[in-house]
Amino acid sequence: MLYHHCPINTHTACEKVKQIHNAAMAHLQAVTSSVKPLVPAQNRECKLGAKASEFRGVPFVYHSTRNLSQACKTQAIRAVLASDKETDAASVTNGRGLRGKLNKVVLAYSGGLDTSVIVPWLRENYGCEVVCFTADVGQGISELEGLEAKAKASGACQLVVKDLTEEFVKDYVYPCLRAGAVYERKYLLGTSMARPVIAKAMVDVAKEVGADAVAHGCTGKGNDQVRFELTFFSLNPDLQVVAPWREWDITGREDAIEYAKKHNVPVPVTKKSIYSRDRNLWHLSHEGDILEDPANEPKKDMYMMSVDPEDAPDKPEYLEIGIVSGIPVSINGKELSPASLLSELNDIGGRHGIGRIDMVENRLVGMKSRGVYETPGGTILAAACRELESLTLDREAIQFKDTMALKYAELVYAGRWFDPLRESMDAFMENITKTTTGSVRLKLYKGSVIVASRKSPYSLYREDISSFESGQIYDQADAAGFIKLYGLPMRVRAMLEKDLGKK
Repeated sequence: MLYHHCPINTHTACEKVKQIHNAAMAHLQAVTSSVKPLVPAQNRECKLGAKASEFRGVPFVYHSTRNLSQACKTQAIRAVLASDKETDAASVTNGRGLRGKLNKVVLAYSGGLDTSVIVPWLRENYGCEVVCFTADVGQGISELEGLEAKAKASGACQLVVKDLTEEFVKDYVYPCLRAGAVYERKYLLGTSMARPVIAKAMVDVAKEVGADAVAHGCTGKGNDQVRFELTFFSLNPDLQVVAPWREWDITGREDAIEYAKKHNVPVPVTKKSIYSRDRNLWHLSHEGDILEDPANEPKKDMYMMSVDPEDAPDKPEYLEIGIVSGIPVSINGKELSPASLLSELNDIGGRHGIGRIDMVENRLVGMKSRGVYETPGGTILAAACRELESLTLDREAIQFKDTMALKYAELVYAGRWFDPLRESMDAFMENITKTTTGSVRLKLYKGSVIVASRKSPYSLYREDISSFESGQIYDQADAAGFIKLYGLPMRVRAMLEKDLGKK
């Protein structure tokens, strides 16, 4: 057995190694015997790192008793050799943690340094098992590769990966697009829409695995902590929420690396980006570094989804977007699923430098922040939907819808996706756009989206009325009476001011 090779000479030290090893193995046996795979038997061979299409819609659960056993034994030995005061992470789940006791926590997991460190921190401080959860919302397969090994090395008992791309676009992106929701004149709500679909899936996983808590790695300064937690509250108010960045003493990257080394968590060796980025199928955001000074122009090599408009093709590209009841359904006559349609438009728009936004926004927590967003496909779709509405909605409908869109965007930005007010507003948006069906032809050229044409079977535009030529429906002589009545309040006020001036 491992403790036979204990390099410590004292009998007491070796006895301590034996005790910790036995405790670790007893806990391991209890954990591995109680864990139930989330994946049906026919899907258990699914490997993380396969292409997205190979695990679309299927949760992947990592579970290995042999490798975890060896890891626990090694960790138990290292814990004693390092210091008599250090607690073995493999046995801490047997009792109360430093901050309390939870049974099982579902952690929003990316595999980066922060969430890798959170795994042992949760076990140490709450004496719990940790189920790592990763959502695929179109951020790219490269960000999903290697998660199995990382989660295992950090001490997680399970890894669950769900492909949410179609759900994300269909149930979150498209309703916002139909509503015309834009935050503070520019922001197309990329991150704001993604957080509730991820948080909702976490609540579902928590129910499946019998977890009593959820955790996230959002900082205490940002909007995302609010978006995650409001969703948790709305869908399962009984779940406890753990937010390590609001609790622990780790203040930065160096502290996190030190904690990782102390708890035998491999530190990611990938080159750290100087920017803080968030990517999904709708957009890519950039924050931090030189962007923190609003006076600095973004560097040309920062962008990842789009070429510089100056380097875009010299020849414009035309495309036609088909729309049914305010929802995009096709490109150039080819019907596509929501995620496939958006993905194709990202490629098309990206090569023409479409969708770059640089803005200073007001965060929900009170401070201003500067961010740069790339939303090539979303910018194209927003232009198409807005333009088709110019044919299908009358003046009062457009004005009221635009007013509602401001509040709709504010609710989404603030994380209130499951608020009854947003849901009620969405019902209005669905009804008001039921005739917004047709197509819009656009010209893409060096960062610009130019409307070339629009048509709809429900168009309120009539050439026989709008023409400068004489027509039977509109008698130009009628305008005189309309103007007198419409301008009557202004005329009365002027008359009053004239009378007062004579006194």
